[in-house]
Amino acid sequence: MPRGRLDIQTVHCAALADNPRGDPVQRPCPVYLPEGYDPGGARYPVVVLLHAFMGSALGWFNTQPFGPGILDRLDALFASGVPPFLTVFPDGFTALGGSQWVDSPGNGAYGQMLVHDVLGHVDRTYATLRSPSSRAVGGRSSGGYGSWQLVRRFTGVFGHIASHSADSYFEYCYLPEFPKAASALVRAGGVQAWWEGFERRVRETKMGGDDHAVINLLAMASAYSPDVAQPLGVTLPFDLRTARIDEEVWASWLEEDPVRFVEEDPDPFRSLESIFIDCGTRDEFGLNWGARMLARLVTGGRAKVVHEEYEDGHMGTAYRFDRSLAFLAGRLERPSR
Repeated sequence: MPRGRLDIQTVHCAALADNPRGDPVQRPCPVYLPEGYDPGGARYPVVVLLHAFMGSALGWFNTQPFGPGILDRLDALFASGVPPFLTVFPDGFTALGGSQWVDSPGNGAYGQMLVHDVLGHVDRTYATLRSPSSRAVGGRSSGGYGSWQLVRRFTGVFGHIASHSADSYFEYCYLPEFPKAASALVRAGGVQAWWEGFERRVRETKMGGDDHAVINLLAMASAYSPDVAQPLGVTLPFDLRTARIDEEVWASWLEEDPVRFVEEDPDPFRSLESIFIDCGTRDEFGLNWGARMLARLVTGGRAKVVHEEYEDGHMGTAYRFDRSLAFLAGRLERPSR
């Protein structure tokens, strides 16, 4: 049993009103309150953990066979002497599997949802410290990606980030999957026909072999190249007849690549105090190379930067939060006693 208390409230997310996919405006907002938390007592720093693609707020708490879950990991960190903090688990799931935590006409305003609706609720409800020096955001995969985007788009909200296996350097992490996705879409007869078949498949049985490549493509296109006039409201980054890259659309994707936007506009990241970056050396999407590029771009500035690599792939690496959260906890600003 957790030593602290998991408080799950429902938040009305005004930023998602009238979102184009009809996704829920009411979202669960789990907050883990460490052992000893007293709403009338000391105020705590806040760490926001962003789930990965096809994850959800409540998915963090699924049983982990043979190993500790995220609440067990937090309890163990605090028991070891790591200074406690409140942990927030927002929900960014969409009809296509995920929002990348960005504001997009294709999905809705998920960045604003997090900063205004979720953090606003957390600050009104719990004893929090509200300065950027006392707030961190982090996540794995699309959650790590979202951490970079939130700092980019909402300066002065977070002073610390943890980026685990984040989508970065899109040539390596997305391009290799395009031929597989194109083949599946052509076999199905196009985007809309594939979607109808996919909905039927997951309702009656389960996802098929190439389904992940396609749903990932569509979700990323909804974030990076939305177009409400196209099937499912997305423009593909390649010609569906030949799979040749559409350079104009692909350029719009590259504008959202952390390696590009950190290099081209470093100012939002210069205000950060702490940056933790890691990735497995056997990451199936080549994200270890993007992580290396990002680490080089942000090293040498104001922030204390930690960049680590480890022998593992992309999946099943939640244990790496032990490293990042221990690092960030010691960097979060707290009232002097």
